[in-house]
Amino acid sequence: MTRIAIAGAAHPHVAYATAEVDAVESLELVAVADPSRELAERWAAPYDAKVFTDHQAMLRDVEPDIVMVAGIYGDRGQAVVDALNAGCHVIADKPLCTTLEDLDAITEAARRTGRHVTLLLEKRYYPVTLAALEISSQLGTIHGVTASGPHKLNRPTRPAWFFDRAQYGGLLNDLAVHDIDAGLLFTGLTSGTVSGFVVDASYGVATLSGSGALITAGVDWMNPAGSPMHGDYRMKLVGTEGTAELLWARNRLVVTTDLAPYDVRLPPGHRPAELPLQALAAGNEPDITTERGLLATRLALLAQQSAETGGVPLPWTTP
Repeated sequence: MTRIAIAGAAHPHVAYATAEVDAVESLELVAVADPSRELAERWAAPYDAKVFTDHQAMLRDVEPDIVMVAGIYGDRGQAVVDALNAGCHVIADKPLCTTLEDLDAITEAARRTGRHVTLLLEKRYYPVTLAALEISSQLGTIHGVTASGPHKLNRPTRPAWFFDRAQYGGLLNDLAVHDIDAGLLFTGLTSGTVSGFVVDASYGVATLSGSGALITAGVDWMNPAGSPMHGDYRMKLVGTEGTAELLWARNRLVVTTDLAPYDVRLPPGHRPAELPLQALAAGNEPDITTERGLLATRLALLAQQSAETGGVPLPWTTP
Protein backbone atom coordinates (compact mmCIF):
# COMPACT_ATOMS: atom_id res chain seq x y z
CA MET A 1 0.00 0.00 0.00
CA THR A 2 1.05 3.58 -0.67
CA ARG A 3 0.29 5.65 2.41
CA ILE A 4 -1.01 9.19 1.86
CA ALA A 5 -1.43 11.94 4.43
CA ILE A 6 -2.95 15.39 4.09
CA ALA A 7 -1.15 18.43 5.52
CA GLY A 8 -3.69 21.23 5.43
CA ALA A 9 -7.27 20.84 4.21
CA ALA A 10 -8.41 24.47 3.96
CA HIS A 11 -9.01 24.29 0.21
CA PRO A 12 -11.58 21.89 -1.29
CA HIS A 13 -8.94 20.72 -3.79
CA VAL A 14 -7.85 18.36 -1.04
CA ALA A 15 -10.44 16.15 -2.74
CA TYR A 16 -7.93 15.62 -5.56
CA ALA A 17 -6.13 13.22 -3.23
CA THR A 18 -9.17 11.54 -1.71
CA ALA A 19 -10.60 10.91 -5.20
CA GLU A 20 -7.58 8.72 -5.95
CA VAL A 21 -7.88 6.87 -2.64
CA ASP A 22 -11.49 6.15 -3.60
CA ALA A 23 -10.49 4.93 -7.07
CA VAL A 24 -7.28 2.97 -6.42
CA GLU A 25 -7.12 0.06 -3.96
CA SER A 26 -3.38 0.38 -3.41
CA LEU A 27 -3.70 3.94 -2.07
CA GLU A 28 -4.55 4.47 1.60
CA LEU A 29 -5.32 7.71 3.42
CA VAL A 30 -3.68 7.33 6.82
CA ALA A 31 -3.92 10.79 8.38
CA VAL A 32 -5.22 14.33 8.01
CA ALA A 33 -3.73 17.38 9.74
CA ASP A 34 -5.25 20.84 9.85
CA PRO A 35 -5.24 23.58 12.50
CA SER A 36 -9.02 23.18 12.51
CA ARG A 37 -9.65 19.82 14.14
CA GLU A 38 -13.22 19.87 12.89
CA LEU A 39 -12.03 20.23 9.30
CA ALA A 40 -9.43 17.50 9.70
CA GLU A 41 -12.03 15.15 11.17
CA ARG A 42 -14.40 15.84 8.29
CA TRP A 43 -11.87 14.66 5.70
CA ALA A 44 -10.47 11.82 7.83
CA ALA A 45 -13.73 10.22 8.95
CA PRO A 46 -14.69 8.38 5.72
CA TYR A 47 -11.29 6.66 5.72
CA ASP A 48 -10.87 6.04 9.44
CA ALA A 49 -7.67 8.09 9.17
CA LYS A 50 -5.85 9.62 12.12
CA VAL A 51 -6.55 13.26 12.94
CA PHE A 52 -4.00 15.91 13.90
CA THR A 53 -3.96 19.68 14.34
CA ASP A 54 -0.17 19.85 13.77
CA HIS A 55 1.26 18.47 10.52
CA GLN A 56 4.71 17.98 12.05
CA ALA A 57 3.26 15.71 14.74
CA MET A 58 1.43 13.83 11.98
CA LEU A 59 4.62 13.34 9.96
CA ARG A 60 6.43 11.95 13.02
CA ASP A 61 3.59 9.67 14.04
CA VAL A 62 2.42 8.08 10.78
CA GLU A 63 5.48 8.38 8.47
CA PRO A 64 3.48 8.60 5.21
CA ASP A 65 4.89 7.94 1.75
CA ILE A 66 3.19 10.91 0.09
CA VAL A 67 1.79 14.13 1.54
CA MET A 68 -0.95 16.19 -0.09
CA VAL A 69 -0.64 19.90 0.77
CA ALA A 70 -3.86 21.90 0.42
CA GLY A 71 -3.96 24.21 3.44
CA ILE A 72 -4.09 27.98 3.83
CA TYR A 73 -1.87 29.35 1.10
CA GLY A 74 0.53 31.14 3.42
CA ASP A 75 1.12 27.93 5.40
CA ARG A 76 1.89 25.71 2.44
CA GLY A 77 5.56 26.47 1.94
CA GLN A 78 6.55 25.28 5.41
CA ALA A 79 4.31 22.21 5.14
CA VAL A 80 6.01 21.22 1.87
CA VAL A 81 9.49 21.65 3.36
CA ASP A 82 8.56 19.68 6.48
CA ALA A 83 7.13 16.83 4.39
CA LEU A 84 10.26 16.68 2.22
CA ASN A 85 12.49 16.68 5.31
CA ALA A 86 10.43 13.78 6.66
CA GLY A 87 11.31 11.78 3.55
CA CYS A 88 7.93 12.12 1.83
CA HIS A 89 7.05 12.94 -1.73
CA VAL A 90 4.65 15.89 -2.05
CA ILE A 91 1.68 16.61 -4.26
CA ALA A 92 0.41 20.15 -3.82
CA ASP A 93 -2.56 22.22 -4.81
CA LYS A 94 -1.64 25.58 -6.30
CA PRO A 95 -0.23 27.91 -5.20
CA LEU A 96 2.70 25.89 -3.95
CA CYS A 97 3.72 28.77 -1.66
CA THR A 98 3.33 32.54 -1.35
CA THR A 99 6.90 33.92 -1.20
CA LEU A 100 10.12 33.50 -3.14
CA GLU A 101 11.84 32.73 0.17
CA ASP A 102 9.51 29.78 0.73
CA LEU A 103 10.12 28.64 -2.85
CA ASP A 104 13.89 28.74 -2.33
CA ALA A 105 13.49 26.64 0.82
CA ILE A 106 11.35 24.09 -1.06
CA THR A 107 13.89 23.97 -3.91
CA GLU A 108 16.75 23.33 -1.48
CA ALA A 109 14.83 20.65 0.44
CA ALA A 110 13.81 18.82 -2.75
CA ARG A 111 17.39 18.76 -4.04
CA ARG A 112 18.81 17.68 -0.70
CA THR A 113 16.29 14.91 0.00
CA GLY A 114 15.78 13.66 -3.55
CA ARG A 115 12.01 13.64 -2.99
CA HIS A 116 9.58 14.78 -5.67
CA VAL A 117 7.30 17.83 -5.44
CA THR A 118 4.39 17.73 -7.87
CA LEU A 119 2.31 20.87 -8.35
CA LEU A 120 -1.13 19.75 -9.52
CA LEU A 121 -1.34 21.75 -12.73
CA GLU A 122 -4.64 20.18 -13.62
CA LYS A 123 -5.20 22.02 -16.90
CA ARG A 124 -2.52 19.78 -18.39
CA TYR A 125 -4.88 16.84 -18.03
CA TYR A 126 -8.01 18.40 -19.50
CA PRO A 127 -9.12 16.74 -22.77
CA VAL A 128 -8.84 20.10 -24.56
CA THR A 129 -5.20 20.54 -23.52
CA LEU A 130 -4.26 16.99 -24.44
CA ALA A 131 -5.81 17.44 -27.88
CA ALA A 132 -4.10 20.80 -28.38
CA LEU A 133 -0.71 19.29 -27.59
CA GLU A 134 -1.36 16.58 -30.18
CA ILE A 135 -2.17 19.05 -32.99
CA SER A 136 0.13 21.95 -32.00
CA SER A 137 2.69 21.11 -34.71
CA GLN A 138 0.02 21.86 -37.32
CA LEU A 139 0.07 25.50 -36.20
CA GLY A 140 3.71 26.00 -37.16
CA THR A 141 5.82 28.05 -34.78
CA ILE A 142 3.64 29.40 -31.97
CA HIS A 143 4.50 33.04 -31.37
CA GLY A 144 1.52 34.10 -29.29
CA VAL A 145 -0.41 32.66 -26.36
CA THR A 146 -3.27 34.63 -24.86
CA ALA A 147 -5.24 33.22 -21.93
CA SER A 148 -8.16 34.48 -19.87
CA GLY A 149 -9.18 33.06 -16.52
CA PRO A 150 -12.26 34.72 -15.04
CA HIS A 151 -13.44 33.35 -11.69
CA LYS A 152 -16.46 33.98 -9.50
CA LEU A 153 -15.45 35.43 -6.15
CA ASN A 154 -18.42 33.99 -4.22
CA ARG A 155 -17.47 36.35 -1.39
CA PRO A 156 -19.92 35.01 1.25
CA THR A 157 -18.26 31.59 1.13
CA ARG A 158 -14.65 32.78 1.19
CA PRO A 159 -12.76 32.46 4.49
CA ALA A 160 -11.14 35.52 6.10
CA TRP A 161 -7.60 34.37 5.26
CA PHE A 162 -8.45 34.59 1.56
CA PHE A 163 -8.61 38.40 1.88
CA ASP A 164 -5.35 38.67 3.86
CA ARG A 165 -2.47 39.43 1.44
CA ALA A 166 0.09 37.71 3.68
CA GLN A 167 -1.93 34.48 3.72
CA TYR A 168 -3.34 34.65 0.19
CA GLY A 169 -0.18 35.61 -1.67
CA GLY A 170 -1.72 37.67 -4.45
CA LEU A 171 -3.97 37.27 -7.47
CA LEU A 172 -1.30 36.39 -10.05
CA ASN A 173 0.46 33.91 -7.81
CA ASP A 174 -2.87 32.19 -7.17
CA LEU A 175 -4.53 32.13 -10.58
CA ALA A 176 -1.96 32.70 -13.33
CA VAL A 177 0.27 29.69 -12.67
CA HIS A 178 -1.82 27.25 -14.76
CA ASP A 179 -1.73 29.43 -17.88
CA ILE A 180 1.94 30.27 -17.41
CA ASP A 181 2.71 26.56 -17.39
CA ALA A 182 0.52 25.90 -20.43
CA GLY A 183 2.09 28.81 -22.31
CA LEU A 184 5.54 27.36 -21.73
CA LEU A 185 4.35 23.96 -22.96
CA PHE A 186 3.11 25.37 -26.25
CA THR A 187 5.93 27.83 -26.97
CA GLY A 188 8.96 26.10 -25.47
CA LEU A 189 10.20 29.35 -23.94
CA THR A 190 13.16 28.81 -21.61
CA SER A 191 14.11 32.40 -20.69
CA GLY A 192 13.04 35.99 -21.01
CA THR A 193 11.27 38.54 -18.85
CA VAL A 194 8.09 38.39 -16.80
CA SER A 195 5.93 41.29 -15.72
CA GLY A 196 2.62 41.73 -13.96
CA PHE A 197 -0.13 44.26 -13.44
CA VAL A 198 -3.04 44.05 -11.00
CA VAL A 199 -6.03 46.36 -10.56
CA ASP A 200 -7.70 46.51 -7.14
CA ALA A 201 -6.42 43.02 -6.23
CA SER A 202 -9.14 41.52 -8.42
CA TYR A 203 -8.07 41.87 -12.08
CA GLY A 204 -4.57 41.20 -13.35
CA VAL A 205 -2.32 40.17 -16.20
CA ALA A 206 0.97 38.25 -16.19
CA THR A 207 3.13 38.58 -19.31
CA LEU A 208 6.11 36.47 -20.33
CA SER A 209 8.25 37.53 -23.26
CA GLY A 210 11.20 35.73 -24.76
CA SER A 211 12.84 34.83 -28.02
CA GLY A 212 10.07 34.45 -30.60
CA ALA A 213 7.09 34.23 -28.24
CA LEU A 214 4.80 36.28 -26.04
CA ILE A 215 2.53 34.74 -23.37
CA THR A 216 -0.22 36.78 -21.74
CA ALA A 217 -2.34 35.37 -18.91
CA GLY A 218 -5.25 37.48 -17.73
CA VAL A 219 -7.00 36.39 -14.53
CA ASP A 220 -9.64 37.88 -12.27
CA TRP A 221 -12.20 37.41 -9.51
CA MET A 222 -14.80 39.43 -11.42
CA ASN A 223 -16.87 36.83 -13.25
CA PRO A 224 -20.47 37.93 -12.56
CA ALA A 225 -22.60 35.86 -10.21
CA GLY A 226 -25.12 35.36 -13.01
CA SER A 227 -22.62 33.58 -15.24
CA PRO A 228 -23.61 29.94 -15.89
CA MET A 229 -20.08 28.78 -15.05
CA HIS A 230 -17.52 29.55 -12.36
CA GLY A 231 -14.96 30.45 -15.01
CA ASP A 232 -15.11 30.55 -18.81
CA TYR A 233 -11.41 29.67 -19.13
CA ARG A 234 -9.91 30.17 -22.59
CA MET A 235 -6.57 30.21 -24.38
CA LYS A 236 -5.67 31.15 -27.94
CA LEU A 237 -2.55 29.88 -29.69
CA VAL A 238 -1.29 31.92 -32.64
CA GLY A 239 1.16 30.13 -34.93
CA THR A 240 2.77 30.75 -38.28
CA GLU A 241 0.47 28.15 -39.91
CA GLY A 242 -2.76 28.58 -37.95
CA THR A 243 -4.53 29.23 -34.69
CA ALA A 244 -6.20 27.15 -31.99
CA GLU A 245 -8.75 28.20 -29.42
CA LEU A 246 -8.84 26.15 -26.23
CA LEU A 247 -12.30 26.61 -24.74
CA TRP A 248 -11.75 24.71 -21.51
CA ALA A 249 -15.06 25.45 -19.82
CA ARG A 250 -16.95 24.49 -22.98
CA ASN A 251 -14.82 21.39 -23.65
CA ARG A 252 -13.97 22.45 -27.21
CA LEU A 253 -10.80 22.88 -29.26
CA VAL A 254 -11.30 24.95 -32.41
CA VAL A 255 -8.51 25.01 -35.00
CA THR A 256 -8.17 27.29 -38.01
CA THR A 257 -5.48 26.72 -40.68
CA ASP A 258 -5.91 26.95 -44.45
CA LEU A 259 -9.17 25.19 -43.73
CA ALA A 260 -12.22 26.80 -42.18
CA PRO A 261 -12.46 26.56 -38.36
CA TYR A 262 -13.19 23.03 -37.15
CA ASP A 263 -13.59 21.26 -33.82
CA VAL A 264 -10.95 18.70 -32.91
CA ARG A 265 -12.06 15.41 -31.44
CA LEU A 266 -11.05 15.26 -27.79
CA PRO A 267 -9.37 12.34 -26.01
CA PRO A 268 -10.27 11.27 -22.47
CA GLY A 269 -8.76 13.43 -19.76
CA HIS A 270 -7.33 12.56 -16.35
CA ARG A 271 -8.22 13.46 -12.79
CA PRO A 272 -5.87 16.13 -11.33
CA ALA A 273 -3.88 13.75 -9.09
CA GLU A 274 -4.40 10.53 -11.07
CA LEU A 275 -1.16 10.35 -13.06
CA PRO A 276 1.09 11.96 -10.43
CA LEU A 277 0.01 9.47 -7.76
CA GLN A 278 0.32 6.55 -10.17
CA ALA A 279 3.88 7.59 -10.94
CA LEU A 280 4.90 8.15 -7.32
CA ALA A 281 3.36 4.86 -6.21
CA ALA A 282 5.42 3.11 -8.89
CA GLY A 283 8.63 4.84 -7.78
CA ASN A 284 8.77 7.20 -10.77
CA GLU A 285 8.85 10.96 -11.16
CA PRO A 286 5.52 12.34 -12.40
CA ASP A 287 5.30 13.97 -15.82
CA ILE A 288 4.83 17.30 -14.02
CA THR A 289 8.36 17.25 -12.70
CA THR A 290 9.64 18.96 -9.59
CA GLU A 291 11.67 21.30 -11.78
CA ARG A 292 8.63 22.30 -13.83
CA GLY A 293 6.40 22.94 -10.82
CA LEU A 294 9.09 25.06 -9.20
CA LEU A 295 9.60 27.04 -12.42
CA ALA A 296 5.89 27.75 -12.93
CA THR A 297 5.63 28.84 -9.29
CA ARG A 298 8.67 31.09 -9.57
CA LEU A 299 7.27 32.80 -12.66
CA ALA A 300 3.90 33.38 -10.97
CA LEU A 301 5.63 34.80 -7.89
CA LEU A 302 7.82 37.04 -10.06
CA ALA A 303 4.74 38.27 -11.92
CA GLN A 304 3.15 39.09 -8.56
CA GLN A 305 6.32 40.86 -7.43
CA SER A 306 6.39 42.85 -10.65
CA ALA A 307 2.76 43.89 -10.20
CA GLU A 308 3.53 45.16 -6.70
CA THR A 309 6.55 47.19 -7.89
CA GLY A 310 5.04 49.11 -10.78
CA GLY A 311 5.07 46.39 -13.43
CA VAL A 312 8.84 46.34 -13.86
CA PRO A 313 9.94 43.40 -16.08
CA LEU A 314 12.02 40.79 -14.24
CA PRO A 315 14.44 38.37 -15.91
CA TRP A 316 13.96 34.61 -15.71
CA THR A 317 15.58 31.51 -17.11
CA THR A 318 15.06 27.78 -16.80
CA PRO A 319 17.48 26.35 -14.21
